[in-house]
Amino acid sequence: MSDAHQTNPYEIGLAKNAANFQPLTPLTFLERAAAVFPRHTAIVHGGLRRSYAEFYARSRRLASALAAHGIGRNDTVSAMLANTPAMLECHYGVPMIGAVLNTLNTRLDAKILAFTLDHAETKALIVDREFAPVIGDALNQAKVKPILIDYDDPQFTGPGERLGKIEYEDLLASGDPGFSWSSPNDEWDAITLNYTSGTTGNPKGVVYHHRGAALLAQGNVIVSSMAKHPVYLWTLPMFHCNGWCFPWSISVVAGTHVCLRQVRAAAIYELIAREGVTHLCGAPIVMSTLLNAPPPERKKLPHRIAFFTAAAPPPEAVLAAMKEAGFEVTHLYGLTETYGPAVVNDWQSDWDLLPAAEQAAKKARQGVRYGALDALTVMDPVTMAPVPADGESIGEVMFRGNVVMKGYLKNERATAEAFAGGWFHSGDLGVLHEDGYVQLKDRSKDIIISGGENISSIEVEDALFKHPAVELAAVVAKPDEKWGETPCAFVELKPGMKATTQDLLEWCREHLARYKCPRVIVFAEIPKTSTGKVQKFVLRERAKELSA
Repeated sequence: MSDAHQTNPYEIGLAKNAANFQPLTPLTFLERAAAVFPRHTAIVHGGLRRSYAEFYARSRRLASALAAHGIGRNDTVSAMLANTPAMLECHYGVPMIGAVLNTLNTRLDAKILAFTLDHAETKALIVDREFAPVIGDALNQAKVKPILIDYDDPQFTGPGERLGKIEYEDLLASGDPGFSWSSPNDEWDAITLNYTSGTTGNPKGVVYHHRGAALLAQGNVIVSSMAKHPVYLWTLPMFHCNGWCFPWSISVVAGTHVCLRQVRAAAIYELIAREGVTHLCGAPIVMSTLLNAPPPERKKLPHRIAFFTAAAPPPEAVLAAMKEAGFEVTHLYGLTETYGPAVVNDWQSDWDLLPAAEQAAKKARQGVRYGALDALTVMDPVTMAPVPADGESIGEVMFRGNVVMKGYLKNERATAEAFAGGWFHSGDLGVLHEDGYVQLKDRSKDIIISGGENISSIEVEDALFKHPAVELAAVVAKPDEKWGETPCAFVELKPGMKATTQDLLEWCREHLARYKCPRVIVFAEIPKTSTGKVQKFVLRERAKELSA
């Protein structure tokens, strides 16, 4: 064989170098926005308005000051903060020195927070004054002794205390606004650490890398059709999957972050009207908050607002009400392990011609992969064979691509199990439709097996949601001596509406096969996580108690 056939010309003199290859990172998005639009408003918080030049300078100050306190590459910096300017600065300033940002869930108790701080080996901890009591308790239980930095947000007027000797603004004042920050050595380097909910034991630490954060951030811009200078309202907690990566997304298009400490209808409507908000995200509870606001709290919307929601698909009635109120709802789906949403219900224009019920059925599907995700499918988790694309055969939803986590921190076994067969196993059960759209049927642990028949709790919930008096419904398995398990429904009614157990049972019998109908209906407030997801593990325990 000749040398010409042995040598690949595309590998000669064409190596990677600094001129043609740089690690992907979302940090450059802020650098560019500050260079191109230095005077454009980057952050609004109460009466505070900060430009992109100020946002970038303050993030560099934070990086410089943390470095001066000995924080460096692969050190964990935890942040117990509300949706404030400081939290946005942490998303840039912490990774600018190669450190890893760990955003803490502000609704967790001291025991779980203590576990998280120890597991993350937190070196520095930034604490909003509002959360000082629970963090103080957590630190008493934790082994780590991090550098404490207190953040005193002027928008918080309640009680609070300082835990350390360093105040956030004083820390930034000691930093260098021209600090020469570092890109990651490798785009595979860790950028953030997010913990799962830990509903069945200690939470797992999900590690994100710079590459995935950059790609998902840009994916959000594409999916949400963001033009230059959008105005984004922070109704989604920034601690949740790093705010679905939107702290980085908004810099791509030099948009404005409108911060919001608490999700309250009056404040949301006021900010939408005053700031010209174009986009917001949130769980279904945010939609309920908006739709149930009394007339005095509502404001006329300046234009149609893009609203992105995840978790359970919104009921048909809610979608109609949101549209009438001026919000265009798009359904997203993902997990902490996929940097937040990586699947979108991409709406086809010809679906607009379908009857309302058929449109609702289309909207109930989770959808298709983001452009940033390489593959999405439904497979048998044992054989790893794809299920037929018939909309009926149930399998596990699987992800593959660059917006899937690095893995679980200090948990090689769980990481290996999650990536078995070269795919990320979501734990969600679903079907694949003929057009390639995925639809969830349940979490693997939430499927109800009654008399040998599989019952999707989501299907039963959908039927209940369609009742005009039902605000929220959650269905779990209730142990049953005869059938093994039967559906048990927990229901919240809309304010001022009434319905009896018999009303809802008859309704279900009209909309479901008889064996799928709940045997028990409980009218009660449904427990939710801080991100608005129903805590089904709590409801399963209540259902067991009912059986006992």
